[in-house]
Amino acid sequence: MKILVTGACGYVGSSLTPYLLSKEHEIIAIDTQWFGLNLEESKNLTIYKEDVRDLDEKYFEGIETVIHLANIANDPGVDLNPVLSWEVNVLATQKLVENSIKMGVNQFIYASSGSVYGVKDEPKVTEDLSLVPISVYNKTKMVSERVAMSFSPEIKIINVRPATVCGWSPRMRLDVSVNMLTFQALKNKKITVFGGDQVRPNINIKDMIRVYEHFIQNKNSIESGFYNAGFENISIMKIAEMVADRLEADIEVSESNDPRSYRQDSSKLISTGFKQKFEVSDAIDEIIEKYKNGLISDNDHYHTVRTMKKLNLDK
Repeated sequence: MKILVTGACGYVGSSLTPYLLSKEHEIIAIDTQWFGLNLEESKNLTIYKEDVRDLDEKYFEGIETVIHLANIANDPGVDLNPVLSWEVNVLATQKLVENSIKMGVNQFIYASSGSVYGVKDEPKVTEDLSLVPISVYNKTKMVSERVAMSFSPEIKIINVRPATVCGWSPRMRLDVSVNMLTFQALKNKKITVFGGDQVRPNINIKDMIRVYEHFIQNKNSIESGFYNAGFENISIMKIAEMVADRLEADIEVSESNDPRSYRQDSSKLISTGFKQKFEVSDAIDEIIEKYKNGLISDNDHYHTVRTMKKLNLDK
């Protein structure tokens, strides 16, 4: 199958792309490469250094599925430049779907976020609950979902709402909870936890890429719609303790200005036949292994805000 992946050099994309190549798919990879190239050459891989805001129809020729990962990620990144974030996260999504329809693409998979629900008291946050986004980032994801879904009569739209992704990737991220806490312990033998009681949903990056493959493999049987993708609702303190037990690190607790707790229920995804295979504990173990092998360092490319500031994208 010929697949177009936007954000192919990013945190999820740089793991997803080689995985799909290993399954004999042909990949058209689109990325600005703000965080580096992060992909190795392959006979079935064509890489374009392009901005999704400027992508024209020719890139969609012969494409069967689009996986749209490119975005300005997380609250701090979006807050640096809200205008840029609305352009990339929302307006570009609309243009991508429109070009997909024009060129006969039959499936569009959008990487949204579980954060679109906002703060929920319900023990099971399912796709049926209302969306109450509380940050600009959350709002851009919600609006992008709705824009994409408005085209569902013309193309199959899959809006995936991932939990916080964790684990090693060629374009590592050290500004997400599990990765950050593990790196702190490795580097400093000390973990700083703000609050700790907050419960957050998580998904191992290896399962995240399997989720996208699952939708590709089952595109004829899975309907357009919204699908949560998260399997472990764990407190920040529990994650810190999991890391500390492995690395004999101290845990220092500070007061938090973000007491939000939220959970995620992925029964709908599971009902389509997907099965979780990897856990947060596996992600921690792999990060430790990669660090010891010299594959993880305190690189600016591993931090969204640092990189955006270096590229003057905060203006």
